[in-house]
Formats: sequence, structure tokens, C-alpha cells
Amino acid sequence: MKKTALVLGATGGVGGAVMRRLIAGGWSVRALTRRANVDFPEGCEAVTGDAMDGVAVASAAEGASVIVHAVNPPGYRDWDRLVLPMLDNTIRAASASGARILLPGTVYNFGPNAFPNIDEGAPQMPKTRKGKIRVEMEQRLRAAAEQGRCTALIVRAGDFFGPGAANNWFGQGLVTPGARPKVIRNPGSRGVGHQWAYLPDVAETMVRLLERADLPAFGSFHMEGHWDHDGRQMVQTIARVLGDPVVPIRPLPWWLLRVAALVATTPREMMEMRYLWQQPVRLTNARLVAALGGEPRTPLLEAVRTTLSDLQCI
Repeated sequence: MKKTALVLGATGGVGGAVMRRLIAGGWSVRALTRRANVDFPEGCEAVTGDAMDGVAVASAAEGASVIVHAVNPPGYRDWDRLVLPMLDNTIRAASASGARILLPGTVYNFGPNAFPNIDEGAPQMPKTRKGKIRVEMEQRLRAAAEQGRCTALIVRAGDFFGPGAANNWFGQGLVTPGARPKVIRNPGSRGVGHQWAYLPDVAETMVRLLERADLPAFGSFHMEGHWDHDGRQMVQTIARVLGDPVVPIRPLPWWLLRVAALVATTPREMMEMRYLWQQPVRLTNARLVAALGGEPRTPLLEAVRTTLSDLQCI
């Protein structure tokens, strides 16, 4: 029998990438969506519903062995009001169906005391509001697993980029989607490393872990992804893919974001995460390599070219 997965957030970057990888791997996939006209790929059954509706989530999860919890409020909005109730609905649905919950993790959970090299056992002492919410999410998953209510897998990675995801730093901060960029912006401080994660690699890693029979009731793994050691490799690769005429690389004007943050939610939330660009923050992947024998990693040049093409920049 085909394994069945329910994906929450299938229209987003991570959820969409995992959905496509599950379909390619022979899984039966359902996607919970609030919109009835979403064109999902063949092999994915669209189920109309809202992640805030516990009954809808439980109904969609019937018979599923995995629930991919990749749903987030758009534009960083209303995290305090929406994030934890959505996760609670997923935990209840997993408890009823016996499914394992897959949660894409973030570096928001960690504060400066854990920097620069972070393994899975590092203390989670965040300095931001979003970070505290992410810590609470993982604590709820751990508690549910320890109580035998469900099992959970967390895969943590750096800043996402890749096809199907414009709502990230690559597509909002470094380039402008929809046309060949006239300038490439670099949000990072000079000489400060930064970590990136290509979405197809993230999805490949997640599914390989899900298909292992020896996962613990509560498991956490970190990906290394692409480590930009001096904060210049990503923007220089973008310039290389764009080719001639040469596109200039300039610092991101943080002062403009600071002004915009006075009246707009998304710039304000982006400003809150600026500290991640001012110092090196690097997830270490020894546990993942021990489990899988290696980490899936698409060459950076290929990954950037695919991403720019998807953003209609080339």
C-alpha cells in the first residue's frame, strides 16, 4: 500500500518542495488548502480546509502516516495569534491518526549564547518574539511525543531559497522577482558567513529521514546546506549566473527597512531578524550525516540558476 502524507502549507516553499518529493517517491499526498482553485501536480489530492480548523485538519489526516506542518502566516503576520493554535490542531490530528509530524525548523530558536556553531543539543534561548514562539512549538511536539500522543521529526536549515519560494530573503532582499535585476543587494556584514538551504535539498533530506525505520519518537536534525563563509559567495554566484552586462552588488539599505518598519509589518519583522546577518550562525550536520551517510547538496551554481529562473530574473 502507498504511504500517505498530509501537507499543510503545500502552496509555500518548503511545503511545496516536500509535496513534490513525496509524489516523486511514490507517496499518496493530500494538500490542505483554503483556496479551491489551486493547481497541484498530478498525484496530489487537494482538500479544502483551513489549518486553524481542527476538524478539517483531523479529517484530512485520516489514514495518513505523516503530517507535514509547513504552514506559516504570510508576511510574518499574526504569529502570536495563529502559529501555536495551528500546531495544536496538527498534534491532535496526528494523535488520532497515528501520523508522524514533520516540522521544518529555523535558527530563530537560538540566541547569541549558542553561536556560531549550533548542533541539535544547543540551548534554545532566543532573543526575538518569533524565536520564543518557535521554541514553544518544539516543546509542545516533544511533550506530545514523550506522552505517546504522536511522533515528531524536526529538520532545521538555514535561509531557504529555490523554486516555488519568493517569500524569503533571496527573493525579497537580494533580488527583485519578475525581471533581470539591476542591482544585487547583500544584507550581510562584510566578512560574516551566512547559511543557505536549497529547497529541493531540504525536501530530499526530509523524505529520506521520514523513510527510515529507526527514527526516535522525537528526532531533530540539522542541515549544513550551503555555507557562505564570507557573506559574498551567494551574491557573487547570482552575478555570475546573470552574466553580462555585469550587475552591481551593493549593501542592503537597512535604514530604508527601518523607516518602512514604522508603518508596515513585514519590514518590521525583517528588522527583528537582522542580528542573524551581523554574526556567523552555522548549523552543524554531524547527526544528519551519521543517519544518512551524507547530506543531499545541489551545486550552488545550479541551485542559484534554477532559483533565478523560477523568479523570472533570467
